[in-house]
Amino acid sequence: MPWKHWSAERLGLALAVLAALGFSFKAIFVKLAYAVPQPVAVDAVTLLALRMAFSLPFFAWMGWRAHRAAGGAGLDRRSLVWVVALGLLGYYGASILDFLGLQYISASLERLILFTYPLLTILIGVFFFGKRLGWPEGAALLLSYAGIGLAFAHDLHLTADMRTVLLGSALVLGSALSYAFYQAGSEPAIARLGAMRFSALALLVSTFATLAHFAATQPLAALQQPLPVYGHALGMAVFSTVLPVLMTSAAIRHIGAGRTALVGSLGPVMTIFFSAWLLGEALSWWQLGGAALVLSGVLLIGISRQRTTSRPAAAAQPAKPPHLAAHR
Repeated sequence: MPWKHWSAERLGLALAVLAALGFSFKAIFVKLAYAVPQPVAVDAVTLLALRMAFSLPFFAWMGWRAHRAAGGAGLDRRSLVWVVALGLLGYYGASILDFLGLQYISASLERLILFTYPLLTILIGVFFFGKRLGWPEGAALLLSYAGIGLAFAHDLHLTADMRTVLLGSALVLGSALSYAFYQAGSEPAIARLGAMRFSALALLVSTFATLAHFAATQPLAALQQPLPVYGHALGMAVFSTVLPVLMTSAAIRHIGAGRTALVGSLGPVMTIFFSAWLLGEALSWWQLGGAALVLSGVLLIGISRQRTTSRPAAAAQPAKPPHLAAHR
């Protein structure tokens, strides 16, 4: 293999690993912000508003680039409806449910539940778009939800309040479902607008919806937080949103979308170990077994899709890049 090709592959793999590391840190930043000592802990809406506000300059720059690339053309009514609806589902609705869920369950369990959104996307395709459920998808579902069951039992063992674990798990599962609907519904929008333009507009819709939610439900004084809260929100915006998005895009250019997605499967395992190291969360064989099952399910789907897209008929079509994954 020529040196330049080998070097590009190594660079792509390194970028994919760094992106997975950045995304896996989101739950850690949220938990650290909730734990900052103060009379009343920062609420989910305020923390999400800070994250999106810090990310807004990047989203605006991306939207401007996409607008210029499209020749300054505006959106027709149908495209506008799709962008607004999917932006609200994918980044606003999913993120707010995720942040609320992290108030009740461990970061490790949150990451495992959230990581099932590719499987939920497949189920949505089966129930709403007439797609078929093959044996790899069925096996992946069984593996992943068996893994979540193990991780759920671990959290339940550590607390006497079953309602807390149930509520947090339900909120995060709602987050994964919301993002799965975004994934399933975004394909026609991407076909009309292009991946970059659609993702930029959806992120901007989500940002303004989040800020409007904050303005409608929280006093302006809620933005007065201790410096560590601002630091964690800024870290979330830069290291768990903006940089991973850029690194994921660069990794896809070097090693393709399929391999980048498979490397991203490292995220839940990273979150489990960082949760134990930085947050002091208990690490058990139940969690590790649950993580192994969830990862096996997601990898089974990834390998199955990679084999499908490697066929000659599919190879002629350009690979659809994953969306910017700010929710992750």
